[in-house]
Formats: sequence, C-alpha cells, structure tokens
Amino acid sequence: MDERNPRDPQRGNDWVEDAKSEISGMAKGGLDHPSTKPVLAGAAIGALAGALLPVISLPLGAVVGAGFAFYNRIKK
Repeated sequence: MDERNPRDPQRGNDWVEDAKSEISGMAKGGLDHPSTKPVLAGAAIGALAGALLPVISLPLGAVVGAGFAFYNRIKK
C-alpha cells in the first residue's frame, strides 16, 4: 500500500522539494499561478498587522504574513 502520511518521519524533506517547486512555479507563472495571490494577501495582512502592533514593523509583518500563507499552501 502506497499511502503517504504527511506526518510520517520517513517522508523526509519532501516539503523542501514542494517549497522549491512552488516558489519556482510562482516565479515563472507570476500572478497566474494559483499560490501567488494568497501569498500576496498574506503579506498584506501581515503588513497591516505590523502597522497596528507597536513591536512589529511593516516589512517584518509582511514577511511573516507571506511566510505563513506560503506554508499553508505547501502544507496541503
């Protein structure tokens, strides 16, 4: 049986390969790629949170928001 469990420790670094291919696809596809818009939306939400919170700056909030949205995209 070839059932893939994402939490299986034997799965290894497949998520790294998934992230590389997703970033490559986003770079080549631009706004037509299905992951680009959610990641940009995450960056915008993070930047807004960075503007509202006193400890977090706009760029840091944008990076964290984009990273979170990107992680959620490749996790699926």
